[in-house]
Amino acid sequence: MNFNKKVAFYTLGCKVNQYESESLKNQLVKFGYEEENFEKEADIYIVNSCTVTSIADKKTRNILRRAKKLNPNSIVIVTGCYAQTNSKELLEIEEIDFVIGNSNKSGLVDFIRDIENKKSKVLSEDIFQDKAYEEYEFATLREMSRAYIKIQDGCNNFCSYCKIPFGRGKSRSRSLESICNEIEILTKEGFKEFIIIGINLGAYGEDLKEDIDLEKLLEKVIKLNGVERVRIGSMYPDKISDEFIDIMKENKRLMPHLHISLQSCDDTVLKKMRRHYGADLIEERLMKLRDSIENMEYTADVIVGFPGETDEMFENTYNLIKKIGFSDLHVFQYSDREKTLASTFTDKIDGVIKKQRAEKLEALRKEMSKERKEKYLKKDLEVLVEEIKEDGYSYGYSQNYLRIKTLNINASVNELVKVEISNLEKELLIADEKGKRD
Repeated sequence: MNFNKKVAFYTLGCKVNQYESESLKNQLVKFGYEEENFEKEADIYIVNSCTVTSIADKKTRNILRRAKKLNPNSIVIVTGCYAQTNSKELLEIEEIDFVIGNSNKSGLVDFIRDIENKKSKVLSEDIFQDKAYEEYEFATLREMSRAYIKIQDGCNNFCSYCKIPFGRGKSRSRSLESICNEIEILTKEGFKEFIIIGINLGAYGEDLKEDIDLEKLLEKVIKLNGVERVRIGSMYPDKISDEFIDIMKENKRLMPHLHISLQSCDDTVLKKMRRHYGADLIEERLMKLRDSIENMEYTADVIVGFPGETDEMFENTYNLIKKIGFSDLHVFQYSDREKTLASTFTDKIDGVIKKQRAEKLEALRKEMSKERKEKYLKKDLEVLVEEIKEDGYSYGYSQNYLRIKTLNINASVNELVKVEISNLEKELLIADEKGKRD
């Protein structure tokens, strides 16, 4: 295959997937390939798939078929979690040329460079044989003025509803040295804010010989020169230790926001989900953290209609979510995932009931979002400017991950600015500038 072939990427799912796509994309560009918009004609289409829900599976299949229609002579490659767990099923789709699992994703660039000599249509080995974290060439996902840092892959929890361990394998941690090296490179490029991501962040360090865990990692990262903001990705409630709370309390560079992998707040449902804690722990941990940290905000993932979830169990979840208060929720209707324990449960919930529960939680989400944001009216927050549009409005996120719009700001992209919140427009905070950080 000659150089200067046009390559188009489409990435579904989590930030980890997006991080890996960015690395693969940058490597291909280095070797002379030209990045093309996915909606335009390209020579190679790469779809980095997600399989967290049946909807994600369906979307992946539709996008793969669309790619071939854009250029019938193109090579269509699917990689990611769906490719890892359902390689044979995907290969039956005539529009797909190659299936590359997560176990072989980091070698995708070499595969493409020698694609003319590839006879096998599937390259997907047993992901559970991966014992160590596999490094990707530094090409960190940049999102506006923020950079994502992947520190961990895989998960050992095997929650009864979750297919991800079959797509990602067991928990594997990246070395502290590698993480710090990447952050140091990015600070020299001018990045101020870093978001720590992984499949199960709370498990960081458990597989390493060195004495390291998430708390020790955070203490190292926030002391690196040039690091001004550190955000933490999704956390399980039981991983919010007292030590974790103390570190957040003592370090203003750690942003007062967490995305919680909540799923349910009912003891019976949590047990069936194979979560090893109950609703009391959720309430105690999140309330203690909020009491300890000024302006602490939470977002969360929630599953409704889990097998056996009664009206009372759903109300338990609804009521505790309302009591704690979240600035945003991602609500999912339960769907069976093959290979999971929950897919064998017989007490499935009717689709109409699942939809009703999702709608009720969505209404609560809007109500909570408004209440949480109204707390900041006439108060000062600090915003990292991420984009300035032609109409003079700038956009960015506060320390606690609230999106803020400011008119005629006296700052450039990637600057930290103090603003005073003046209004709430739908779910967007409106602010007036008070000045740049000294």
